[in-house]
Amino acid sequence: MNLLFKDRISAGEELAKLLEKYRGADVIVLGIPRGGVPIGYPIAKALNAPLDVIIPRKLPIPWSPEVGFGAITSTGDVILNPGIADELRMSDDEIKKIAATVYKEIRRRLKTYRGNKPMPSLREKTVIITDDGLATGYTMIAAIQSVRKQGPKKVIAAVPVSPGDAAEKVRKYADELVTLWEKPTFSFAVASFYFDFHDMRDEEVTELLKEFPASL
Repeated sequence: MNLLFKDRISAGEELAKLLEKYRGADVIVLGIPRGGVPIGYPIAKALNAPLDVIIPRKLPIPWSPEVGFGAITSTGDVILNPGIADELRMSDDEIKKIAATVYKEIRRRLKTYRGNKPMPSLREKTVIITDDGLATGYTMIAAIQSVRKQGPKKVIAAVPVSPGDAAEKVRKYADELVTLWEKPTFSFAVASFYFDFHDMRDEEVTELLKEFPASL
């Protein structure tokens, strides 16, 4: 039987209990929009830490957009899932075209959620990256690699649920993976763990972020 959460906020509240040891540290919480922001919201509240966004995006398979063959960071770095990418036999030009389209959406979201605010400094900080669950893990890996470039003290990935293979991949990049449910499985859908897993609107994300001052 799956562990079920009322919604993303309640899942974040449960995750926050596992992250209490970081209260008082120099912490910043970065949510992956849209679903990772309501996960990060109660964590940031519990740790008295700022909440901001980090916006990697999966690279969707054209004929099956729910499935990704990799991800792209907000700095334009592309991370491919070699197993899937090799099977697809897509040309470099096809991959670049998809990446360019996804990157355009990343820039739109950055403008929508952050306006003209400068990006926060992550140097020597403990960075907690949140999402509402892992699928392949490559979006989280892209986020971690993006954060690593900024010299953080520690990078923690925090998600309520994850299939075992994705968790194993993410652990190779993060200093720590914090999760409430992890199990080897052949069939996995993040949505199945939530009673309310509606598609969040940009306005919902910005409302949550408004409660936190800009972190420099």
